[in-house]
Amino acid sequence: MSENKQAPNSRSYVSVSIHDLPLHCPMDHESNWNSHPRVYLPIEDEPNGKLICPYCGTLFELQK
Repeated sequence: MSENKQAPNSRSYVSVSIHDLPLHCPMDHESNWNSHPRVYLPIEDEPNGKLICPYCGTLFELQK
């Protein structure tokens, strides 16, 4: 794995900003090896700014 890449789905909580939109999991800074297919998460449409990835269960929270 590249030195600047994180293991895929290695965190259960991720705080994201508007600069991360459109949000997808796994994110660009993660290695895609041995991970789930990329899924786009419409977090900006969620009233509470939180969304859980249906594949890995990571909770994403949009910081406003």
